[in-house]
Amino acid sequence: MNNEYMTDSQGRQVPAELVNEIDKLRDQTVRRIAEEAMKMKEVLAEFKQRIRDDIYTFAELSASRYGKTWGGKKGNITLSSFDGAFRLVVAMKDDIVFDERLQIARDIIGDCIKKWSGGARSEIRVLVNDAFQVDKVGKINTARVLGLRRLEIHDPDWQEAMRAITESIQVSGSKQYLRFYKRDENGEYHQIPLDVAAL
Repeated sequence: MNNEYMTDSQGRQVPAELVNEIDKLRDQTVRRIAEEAMKMKEVLAEFKQRIRDDIYTFAELSASRYGKTWGGKKGNITLSSFDGAFRLVVAMKDDIVFDERLQIARDIIGDCIKKWSGGARSEIRVLVNDAFQVDKVGKINTARVLGLRRLEIHDPDWQEAMRAITESIQVSGSKQYLRFYKRDENGEYHQIPLDVAAL
């Protein structure tokens, strides 16, 4: 933005003298706060990298005391301060997706429900329908689908559907989560929030 023109949301150059003062003030306010947020993002990214390096350096040092090398960057780590007041957790979470066999499992389950007809409890029908619902971005809820495998149903077709679900599981990637906890006076741990919305 130069002093003579301001760019609007459609990319048009509008003479600054034609822009309402409150619109100019809003623009300045938003830009100032957004620039601060971008700087804070960089600070947090550097903080995350530094503490991750510190934690793994410590894990390597600890392993070396036993004549081993640390090879667990894929694994989870929990470290506590000596007095137990603070706890650091490094957690790995796999991103799970399902291949075409999930649709096959769904079809088999549908056949099971038809076969059982009146004998199928409505709760099972609700569980199945709920498990295969997609969210707003078209993703299936992994936990709900995998939860079907815990149902004690001994029908061979159902068991085949559960096998298809199990075999359809694909790990598309992994994410690492760093969490920090502080123990309160009652001995309970509470996460130290680094999310602006949680503060």
